[in-house]
Amino acid sequence: MTRAILALTGVLLMLATGTAAAQSAGGGAEPGRTPWGDPDLQGFWTNKTTTPMERPSEYEGQASLSEEERAELDALAASYQDRQPPPGSTGAYNSFWVERGTRSSQTSLVIDPPDGQLPELTDRVRERDAMVAASRNAAPDNYTDLNLYDRCITRGLPGAMIPGFYNHNYQVLQTPDHVVILVEMIHDARIVPLEGRSHGPSGVGQWLGDSRARWEGDTLVVETTGFSPRHDERAVSNGLYLVHASGEQLHLVERFTRIDAETMDYQFTVNDPLTYTKPWTASTPMSRIDGPLYEYACHEGNYGLSNILAGARNA
Repeated sequence: MTRAILALTGVLLMLATGTAAAQSAGGGAEPGRTPWGDPDLQGFWTNKTTTPMERPSEYEGQASLSEEERAELDALAASYQDRQPPPGSTGAYNSFWVERGTRSSQTSLVIDPPDGQLPELTDRVRERDAMVAASRNAAPDNYTDLNLYDRCITRGLPGAMIPGFYNHNYQVLQTPDHVVILVEMIHDARIVPLEGRSHGPSGVGQWLGDSRARWEGDTLVVETTGFSPRHDERAVSNGLYLVHASGEQLHLVERFTRIDAETMDYQFTVNDPLTYTKPWTASTPMSRIDGPLYEYACHEGNYGLSNILAGARNA
């Protein structure tokens, strides 16, 4: 118990000092370094964007957009704000709930394969998705009929680092031997040890896996394995993108690189032979924002779950 209290106290101190450091950074200043010499990634960041996960057919063979094309797409996205949900969308969000952001210069978040398309799913996942689709019209009868996102447990990885409908915000904090990534949506706190720390016991799967970080030049590289096999329940839509939940064979590699005082390049590579027929890489640029992050009040055991089940059983 004492260790847990000390660990929590340490994270709270990091939150306080990290916030102060982020607020003191000048808006147009070059990215600096921490007092111990590492590149300073600290502060509040957002990755909200209207860039699709996969490259649309009209941009086949085109990896980037011109400024004119970006402006047209941003204007089109802004026009959606007053659009009503389609008929039959009972309980759906109005468009003005969505924090769309703007288009990046990329035609897709996926940058490898070079065609901007996700690799083929394995037969195993296709069969699972078909079963889920066949049961979709059935009312849920048990909490296990709902995914981890519905139950406010986690969006998992890489889902927690991909933009969704809203709350696409993060806070990064650093010490000489740890990096903390606080995720606003479902309020995950990723506490990642730096070099020199061994991985946890094999066979102990975790929702967000077992992460270790290292510096490669000015890029923070985070490698994560050891995911819970229960993470493999089903595909999860995070609002804009369909993210297939990956199981215990997932090997995730993330790269964080400061470009300037206001921008951080974030890339991640998914290598998961149980889910995809080959690895793939996506890039979601992140922009500095003012803090703080506000509470995301959905949590495991939230009354929403019991209401969903009660409503379904009485329908």
